[in-house]
Amino acid sequence: MTTTAPRDEQLWSRCDGCASLLYRKRLRRNLDVCPECGTHTRLDAPDRVAQLVDPDSFVPLPDRAVRVDPIDFVDALPYPHRLGAARASTGLDEAVLCGTARLGGHPVALAVMDFRFLGGSLGCAVGELITRTAERALADGVPLVLVTASGGARMQEGALSLMQMATVSQALAGLREAGLLTVSVVTDPTYGGVAASFATNTDVVLAESGARLGFAGPRVIRQVTGAALPEGFQTAEYLLRHGQVDMVVPRHALRGRLAALLAAAGAARRPTPPAPRPAAAGAPAVARPARDPWETVRTARHPGRPTTLDYLETAFDGFVELHGDRLGADCPAVVGGVARLDGRPVMVIGHQKGHTTAELVARNFGMASPAGHRKALRLMRLAARLRLPVVTLVDTPGADPGVAAEQQGQAAAIAENILALSVLPTPVVAVVTGEGGSGGALALAVADRVLMLEHAVYSVISPEGCAAILWPDSAAAPQAARALRLTGADLCRLGVVDELVPEPYPAAHGDPAGAAELLRRAVAANLAPLLTVPPATLVRRRRQRFRRFGAARSVDPSARATAPPRRAAVDDRPEVA
Repeated sequence: MTTTAPRDEQLWSRCDGCASLLYRKRLRRNLDVCPECGTHTRLDAPDRVAQLVDPDSFVPLPDRAVRVDPIDFVDALPYPHRLGAARASTGLDEAVLCGTARLGGHPVALAVMDFRFLGGSLGCAVGELITRTAERALADGVPLVLVTASGGARMQEGALSLMQMATVSQALAGLREAGLLTVSVVTDPTYGGVAASFATNTDVVLAESGARLGFAGPRVIRQVTGAALPEGFQTAEYLLRHGQVDMVVPRHALRGRLAALLAAAGAARRPTPPAPRPAAAGAPAVARPARDPWETVRTARHPGRPTTLDYLETAFDGFVELHGDRLGADCPAVVGGVARLDGRPVMVIGHQKGHTTAELVARNFGMASPAGHRKALRLMRLAARLRLPVVTLVDTPGADPGVAAEQQGQAAAIAENILALSVLPTPVVAVVTGEGGSGGALALAVADRVLMLEHAVYSVISPEGCAAILWPDSAAAPQAARALRLTGADLCRLGVVDELVPEPYPAAHGDPAGAAELLRRAVAANLAPLLTVPPATLVRRRRQRFRRFGAARSVDPSARATAPPRRAAVDDRPEVA
């Protein structure tokens, strides 16, 4: 915003976005966001703190910025003169304001950068203050929130300013090892060494609407490459589409989103009292008289069947979606984020199809790209660090079979997910809600408990694919469906699935709310006994679960004595763990 008078008490401001003349008090009431076009004015650090934290809760760190001039830098002015002018004009000691506070009632350590102070540049004093804030978060066992606004590393301090990128990142690594949440709030602008370190290597990256983020600025890119830049290049919205940030949040919603993330992290760290296993989960449910497997396949594919986002709206509460693989893409076929299940924070990850043709096409029919699997992997690992249980909702014909997916390492992405889930030190409950197709399904289904909705299917290949390979033509798909033993009842008998979740009559699409309630109860009942199991035991049992599917024990006499009992015959009820 530009002002119409040079004094602080001016009454009017002109919006830089739409040129509207705005009454200053009205603009302040709207958190310095233009009510006409939504342009977000830059905030100084004290104003940002006042907007984000609970009233009167901010306590500055006792550490003061040290005056440094490590290389005796002089350009048009000696560096100390520039520092003195910046201090006089901003009222700050340095380009960051650090302290502790409460946000939505949750304790937090906070570092807020101020672009007014030498462009928010990262120098030795700034790096030291942010590092000490991270160390305070570690000592207090609280999350760290960083608000960035910077042109990059401070040139006047030479290579020592470059080293601050590593210094602060190392402090964040300590918080990650301790399982403490780190969040960066990217504001306009965030470039250079700050963008390439602590602005983007936190657990969660939020971008304020309209913020710009990048390593090299647009002018430098044009000079070096001579190329025209895409529309909206480096804006928060552009970065969201390319998987670089978790979410774009307007200023009025920032405090609420941060509070939700802090609540999830705080609740997950509180000890869980022992809970007896609910009786409802003591034995697998038995489906109603089985319909023909091909009919079940068609039901599992019904366009009205509830999707992951439907279940997140009805069976879970307070879903906060996290986007992107941080490598360049945000696969729409996989959604995930923090939610609550019966008041307990969980990480929910699932395939997303859609109901209409347009939705199905936009979501690639729920077929995940490598970016989707890597997004899921990032969220699984974040859940483990924050001690959040993981709930996965599987509904995919299979992984994306396209050329681009192969070029981007589809097989390796699936393999990495399977490996990571095998050793994930937090409870995992998977639910096959519709189609469970091949490796694309297994990439989200290596779990402590595997549930399956009554009219879902789970198979190594689609009936059509199986028929095309092993039968004369794909018209034999109904026959292949019967041969593949892909229904819930079949898979319970084989021990692949632990429990069937009943569906309202005639199926979930006939009563989505009823289906959501049944799913909620089943997931809660299966998750409860896992919450008190030590992580090492969880991992060991999960490995044993999948080890029993091997055939080696039937031919190796030395293995028989220690191997788990043989799974029940096809006509018998499955074992219950």
